[in-house]
Amino acid sequence: MREILNLNVKWAFSKEASKVPSTMPENWYWVTLPHTWNAIDGQDGGNDLYRGTCYYAKEIVKADLPVADKYYLEFCGANSSADVYVDGKSIAHHDGGYSTWRVDVTKELKEKSLLVVAVDNSPNDSVYPQMADFTFYGGLYRDVNLIAVSDAHFDLEYYGGPGIAVTPVVEGDDARVSVEVYVTNVAKGQRLKYTLKDAEGNVVGESELGADQTKAEFVIKKAHLWHGRKDPYLYTAEVVLLSGQEMLDNVSARFGCRSFVIDPEKGFILNGESYPLRGVSRHQDRWGIGNALLPEHHIEDMDLICEMGATTIRLAHYQHSQYFYDLCDEKGLVVWAEIPYISKHMEGGRENTISQMKELVIQNYNHPSIVVWGLSNEITMSGEVQEDLMDNHRVLNDMVHQMDPTRLTTIAAVSMCDINHPYIQIPDVVSYNHYFGWYGGDTSMNGPWFDRFHATFPNIPIGVSEYGCEALNWHTSDPDQGDYTEEYQAYYHEELIKQLYTRPYLWATHVWNMFDFGADSRNEGGENGQNHKGLVTFDRKYKKDSFYAYKAWLSDEPFVHICGKRYVDRVEDVTKVTVYSNLPEVELFINGESLGRQKSPEHFFYFQVPNAGRSKLVAVAGECRDESVICKVDIFNEEYRLKEKGAILNWFDITAPEGYFSLNDKLSEIMKVEEGKALFMNLMQQMMQGTGNGGMEMSPELMQMMGGFTVIRMCSLMGAVNVKVTKEQLLALNAQLNQIKKHE
Repeated sequence: MREILNLNVKWAFSKEASKVPSTMPENWYWVTLPHTWNAIDGQDGGNDLYRGTCYYAKEIVKADLPVADKYYLEFCGANSSADVYVDGKSIAHHDGGYSTWRVDVTKELKEKSLLVVAVDNSPNDSVYPQMADFTFYGGLYRDVNLIAVSDAHFDLEYYGGPGIAVTPVVEGDDARVSVEVYVTNVAKGQRLKYTLKDAEGNVVGESELGADQTKAEFVIKKAHLWHGRKDPYLYTAEVVLLSGQEMLDNVSARFGCRSFVIDPEKGFILNGESYPLRGVSRHQDRWGIGNALLPEHHIEDMDLICEMGATTIRLAHYQHSQYFYDLCDEKGLVVWAEIPYISKHMEGGRENTISQMKELVIQNYNHPSIVVWGLSNEITMSGEVQEDLMDNHRVLNDMVHQMDPTRLTTIAAVSMCDINHPYIQIPDVVSYNHYFGWYGGDTSMNGPWFDRFHATFPNIPIGVSEYGCEALNWHTSDPDQGDYTEEYQAYYHEELIKQLYTRPYLWATHVWNMFDFGADSRNEGGENGQNHKGLVTFDRKYKKDSFYAYKAWLSDEPFVHICGKRYVDRVEDVTKVTVYSNLPEVELFINGESLGRQKSPEHFFYFQVPNAGRSKLVAVAGECRDESVICKVDIFNEEYRLKEKGAILNWFDITAPEGYFSLNDKLSEIMKVEEGKALFMNLMQQMMQGTGNGGMEMSPELMQMMGGFTVIRMCSLMGAVNVKVTKEQLLALNAQLNQIKKHE
């Protein structure tokens, strides 16, 4: 009978070793898995995290193992490539840092054996991802297990799969359920016993067949449907391999009976009912922990996502932990699952995209929460679309449809990608990553862009795979694009909610991102090494105001929230205070005196509040209440103003004569003046040559987007595409701008 032994404890680890040891090293230090060597240097900025080979070693004593015919090592996540050695002998290699894989070590294990795993997250040109806006943490960052089985057993080697695939198809009130298993080394006379159980443990289907009949069909009468957040009902399929009365091996899988349609006009339809997919994307890492998560971390993430009221999660940009997919099944979150085919197409990486996609689909086939398989993300970022890239996508798309005809395929296209490009026509449904209002443009451009796509391609379901903006603990009463304040992020999401949530044809919308996450190459916002677009901070301790904007639209749990709790000191005599609630009416009190009641179908309530001395604010909505404090000050509190660490220039370094341009002006304003337009076009030509994307067309839409940038912000963001601008160059450019007079 199968036994699983967890091997997470007592591994010797070294970052300095240069070869595989033949005996247990004495000078390495002990770690417990999950473990990453980039928990600190992958989050502190500078793009200097250690990327190389590190070694893990563990002694295996055979007498401590269950008695069995065969032994398999199971690695649930080793980023990004790994080699396995037993007593110095190389026995396995795996490329791809986010999936489960297994190694048969039966013949290699002696009475005492030294297991060494060399894990490598070095840059290369064949294993994805290699270019992306997140940290590629190295390590054995998920569980390592030893699986002991009989000689005849359910398959453990086929792309890390569970050995069982359950396919439920809803037919009227009933569900036809196909259960297929994969066995190896079965003998004549052995049998397979199939059992289906409902959530209460009652048997709803049973069959016993010869071990050569690896597929069984059942009908569940009046099936209880899996219906997302409303009713995430799960059945269980269990299969036992028998020899006489002896149980040789067993597998099981939970499954949900549900049907869905993605309609280009009506959006997502679950079990025949409209079910808008409105939610978030999730990166798995955490502050000070990296990607080496424990179950309680996954649970906390799920609880926060559910509190917000989301109905969908895009699990970006790679395969996530099986534990989290299970939580999605249990809680009813509809999932977009994808591989890390991202940002930069590599001609030498095709086989890796295929193997990672096979692992994703085979390992996650049974999860009812998953409805789409993501082929790639922003893969046309360079601006040119090679035929090899197109063919890679066609291969993946066709392969996924063959492996899983029950689900659809999708891509996340980068904003600049032409909607008429044939690349957009490859998957079943499409989503776009748009940041109008953050990376140029303005918030009002979002809804109309999707209307144009929908009008041009009325038969292609279109969604929003990413949108968002960054916020840290900076504050202002006059929020503006690029200021990294919590107030601008709240404004941005208010505007996007009103535009996106009122367009029912959008098949799904995913905020980028639910949580701040590690991006060691980032140097912006005043806290380097992170992307701060999260609705919740990296440590999960603080829900930003924008979190509550979504809760107001999506959650049924009554609440009221006063925004700006961290923005206490204010200079104005009358200040704007925003309140969010999912209740129809809010009343705001200042020092016990009512400022009136407001109703808002948009769930956003705006009050003009007198600001004198220290004032206590209380918001009341139904039985709910929330409190905050504001204080009148004469001088703006500089603790609230962004100061970038390691920035080339800060706002206070820039001279801005009245009536003349400076680095602090938006490109759209500079372009209105002939001298300014000439200067800008020359600047862009120089910058694009430096990116290696000199062929990227400066389309009117791209120009409109970029018009929302100030010059200083555009220059700071160009670092992400390897354009380095010095302080001297910026000061010289500012001096030129200071000579150009603004239109009166």
